[in-house]
Parts: sequence; structure tokens; C-alpha cells
Amino acid sequence: MRRTALRALLIALAGLAIAPPTAARAQTSSGSEGALFLLLPVGARSVGMSRAVTATTGAESVWWNPAGLAGLEQGRFDVFRGRDLAGDATSLTLLTARDAGVLGVSYLLFDLGTVDLRDDQGNFLGTASFRNHVGMVSAGGELLPGLALGLNFKLIQSRISCRGECLDAGITATTWAVDLGAQWRNVGTLPITLAGALVHAGGELQVVNGEQADPLPARIRLAAAWHVLDRWVDIDGLDATLTVELEDRWRDPGSPATYVGAEFSAGKEQALYVRAGYAFGAELQVDGAAVGVGVRYDRIDLGIAKSLASSSLVDDSDPVQISFGFLF
Repeated sequence: MRRTALRALLIALAGLAIAPPTAARAQTSSGSEGALFLLLPVGARSVGMSRAVTATTGAESVWWNPAGLAGLEQGRFDVFRGRDLAGDATSLTLLTARDAGVLGVSYLLFDLGTVDLRDDQGNFLGTASFRNHVGMVSAGGELLPGLALGLNFKLIQSRISCRGECLDAGITATTWAVDLGAQWRNVGTLPITLAGALVHAGGELQVVNGEQADPLPARIRLAAAWHVLDRWVDIDGLDATLTVELEDRWRDPGSPATYVGAEFSAGKEQALYVRAGYAFGAELQVDGAAVGVGVRYDRIDLGIAKSLASSSLVDDSDPVQISFGFLF
């Protein structure tokens, strides 16, 4: 009886492994969505620009729009460590650049923490841990001059494991998804990039049975980036980019989130980056500003970012998000 009760408790807690325990699961006209941790930002540059990076190029494009990988000229290995309102995120990305484009593999661990399990009398039975995993293969390249395309294929797993009297108990839900993205760079004669991406489109996340499976939080993103200094300042290595982005649900559109961002950079092999952004109406995030800085020295790329938004769901001050990259 006790193990049956524990199994029922773990099933009831399974929604916490699919959606962060500090936030309600998103509701659509057709029901709830699973794996909402996919909507949380990954990468110090992305955090510093409040996620307005779909129309930019760089290594972090693997998490936002794989078409942005087409701008990379060197292979690199990147590590990100961050903490959001739901838990701790750690990601690893390995990219290799070829004449035909860029290929990459990535892994994301989103740790939601642990929960103590107790019986009706309050006796300690065990500890349940909630972890989400994403393994991803990416490709991006130019189909035509100025037109870049990208594709991600990823496996997603939400897992509850238990230690204690429920040693053999646990729940694992696995599914797949794809991201498709495009960027049109230097539109006409203007220093503007237009971009679009469909992300997290795939199978349902089934925890108990097919009838209780939840669809992934598929989203459509439309974005633009303007390289402000291209027309007025002719200094090699100096750039300023303004970005704006809209994100809405693929299945139940009508409540888009808006992101704006800015990045100023000076230098190339040795460069300094200053970033800022603001988010409006983002799911699992609080409206507000973010800031970040980055430094590149030879083959080392370091980024630091911090959200300035406050929320009752987290501490008064969000921790700093850090990305480290090594180019080869």
C-alpha cells in the first residue's frame, strides 16, 4: 500500500518536472503545455539582451534560432551556468565551422531541485529530485547569399527520481522536437536582418498515458536587428545593434510577448561588449530590464548578465548568469 501511495504521489508531482515548481503551467484553449523550462533563457548574451537574439548571429543561436549559426567562422566550445526562477541551468555546446555551414551538438540540464516525501503521519520516506534534460543536434548555413537557414533536432526528457523507501520508484517522460529558423541579412541595401523561427515543435510529453500527455510549448518568433553604426560610423570593429522580437504560441496565438535588446561592441579578436534589454509579457518571466557585459580575448569569450526584474517567486536579486566560450 505504501509503495502504491508513493507511486501515486510521484505521478501527482510529475507536473513539477514538466513545468517549473514555482510557476503554473501555461494554459491554452486546448489545455496545458508541458516542458515549460524550454521557454527560459539560456546564455549570458541572451539574458543580457532580454532574449531579443533571434535576428542575431553567434554561438547562443543554437537555443534561439539555429540560422544564426551561419555567421560563425570558427569552431568553439561553450559552457553556460545560470539560475532562473525555477532552478539551475547548465548547458554545453560544441560547434564546428565548415565551408558548407556550422554543425553542433548541445546538452542542457535544468535542475528543479528536490522535494522531501512524507507519509500521512509526517514520517520521512525519501527524497524526489526533478531534472530536465535536452540533447540537441544543430545545423546552420547560407542557402543563398544573405539568406541563412538553420535546424535543430532535440530529445527532451523530464525525470523524477526518488531515493529512500521509494528506491525503485520514478517517472521518466521523453519526447522529441525540432526548431526551424531563417535569417535574411542586409535586406536590400539596409544594415537590417529579418528573422523568423518555429521552436519546440514536436511530440507530446507523456507522463502517465496518452490521454494525459501534454503538448510542448511550440512558439513562433519574428524578429529584426538593425546595425545602427553601419551608415554613419566607418570604424573597423565598432558596432551597435538594436533588436526587437515578438514571440507567440503556435497553437493558441493572440498574446505575444515582446523583447527589445541592444548590444554595443568594440574590437574583434580583443573585444568588449555591453548589452541591455527589456521584456514585456514573457511567460515564466517578469517584465523588466536586464544588463550584461562580455569580453573576448584571443580565443576566450566570457559573458556575464543579470536580470534586474524582481519577483515574489525568487529572491530580491537574481543571481548572475555566466557563459564561457573557447574558440578553436
